[in-house]
Amino acid sequence: MQRLVSAAQAIVDSLIEHGVDVIFGIPGVHTYKLFDALYERRHEIRFIGSRHEQGAAYMAYGYAKSTGKVGVYTCVPGPGVLNTAAALCTAYAANVPVLCITSEIPTADIGRGFGILHELPDQLATLRSLTKWSERIDHPTQAPQTLAEAFRRMTSGRPGPVAVECPWDTLGVTALTDMSAPAGILDPPPPDPGAVERAAELIRNSKRPMIMLGGGATCAASEIARLAELMQAPVTAHRSGRGIVADDTAFGLGLAAAYKAWLNTDLLMAIGTRMELQYLRWRVFPPNLKIVRIDIDPREMTRRPSDVGLVTDAKLGVQALCASLAGSGVRRPSRVAEIASLKSQARADYESVQPQVAYLDVIREVLPRDGFFVEEICQVGFTARFALPVYAPRTYVSCGYQDNLGFGFMTALGVKTANPNKMVISVNGDGGFMFGVQELATAVQNQINLIAIVFNNCSFGNVLRDQKMAFDGHFIGESLRNPDFVQLARSFGATAYRAATPVELRSALQSAQSDSGPVLIEVPSEPGSESSPWPFLHPWSVGG
Repeated sequence: MQRLVSAAQAIVDSLIEHGVDVIFGIPGVHTYKLFDALYERRHEIRFIGSRHEQGAAYMAYGYAKSTGKVGVYTCVPGPGVLNTAAALCTAYAANVPVLCITSEIPTADIGRGFGILHELPDQLATLRSLTKWSERIDHPTQAPQTLAEAFRRMTSGRPGPVAVECPWDTLGVTALTDMSAPAGILDPPPPDPGAVERAAELIRNSKRPMIMLGGGATCAASEIARLAELMQAPVTAHRSGRGIVADDTAFGLGLAAAYKAWLNTDLLMAIGTRMELQYLRWRVFPPNLKIVRIDIDPREMTRRPSDVGLVTDAKLGVQALCASLAGSGVRRPSRVAEIASLKSQARADYESVQPQVAYLDVIREVLPRDGFFVEEICQVGFTARFALPVYAPRTYVSCGYQDNLGFGFMTALGVKTANPNKMVISVNGDGGFMFGVQELATAVQNQINLIAIVFNNCSFGNVLRDQKMAFDGHFIGESLRNPDFVQLARSFGATAYRAATPVELRSALQSAQSDSGPVLIEVPSEPGSESSPWPFLHPWSVGG
């Protein structure tokens, strides 16, 4: 189907053709033509304007992370693109399909160093260093094919962010353009039958196996539940894999409880994970351990050693293993009681991490099973990794291995935009929240009614603890002078509460459920008053 369209119109039409229903961003002179094209199609694709480019990119990240669909944002080139770099590297770390649509300086000036507005020495090279794939559109006729390739790259194999730039002048160029360029997502490779049988044999010979999940296992929840039963193996995860097997099921095991089981594990079944938990968090390997891996990315098999590696989609790989194990007719002794005991003991152990655990108990009580919890780099966020039960895939939203301060609130706005009928709770420290505080205006303007909890200890809590414990109290840069968060939120037009205890937080959360628009809840505390969660996140450091 050929149409006379500008490059900007071809880009917007292609986004709609690929199912995009919302785009986040900020208009600027380099992208005026793109925004005019968005205006023409405003009834088919919603625009949400942020107050900072980083906010727009994180909103796209939250949209994609919570749904598995592509999240899209747009920004001007140069400083606009650079402002989104943190979110792009977060999406890369967390394997999330985020699409950056940006512009460039006029075509004839690219790379010539004239000092044109928003010029970078090599913007495309910069974007390629942050993404899975990036490309430039030099003519309207290239737009449909380039966007189709972008969607293919984002969603085939290991998901990840991509970027597409179109120069300032090219956005307005018109041409007769063939708009028929559907995305051709690549089928995953089938599991190798020989490798499946070798893996199944290792599983049959194991006595105390464990399953570790990452975000790459999200599509295989029911198959993994069946595999856990056949193996009689506890299933654990660190961040993105949480909720694929619910923590309140027989085989779901939080990472604090899983560490105890790990010390006696003889086979690790790692599915869609980099095994960060084992290699970087636990760092202790039981003797004679065998490792079986399933991962769509063949590079993973060389990054960490394994006895058997299946390069395939998690669903296909687990289905093949289940078929082999079920076909053998061997029934393994039940470990359900053992797993239940591990859970109970772990809860007793981390009960001492206060007040974080008490606040998380209240959040879990109020948050529906399918509600979303968006963590942050703060004391409650860290503690949530082992003390907040998770019951459904994608509902625990993290930033992957980047662990970048300040991502949470902005990401949560994208989560709520994508899931308007689900409760979304964002937990933040006072330091991280101030990275994106301006997006309260975005939330109010667009009536994005998420609940943001700000745990205000007037400090960068980890910095304060480390400087006290490891640097003899040589405090520098750890203390924060903050605004009155309740008054600040109200000045934006948001609803706000202050809750000084878990009981008061429960009351505030219950009230917030019936409020319209965004809600902020400030929870004040004294600097350094929180117990350290790190003995449970890095047990090797205390000899646990």
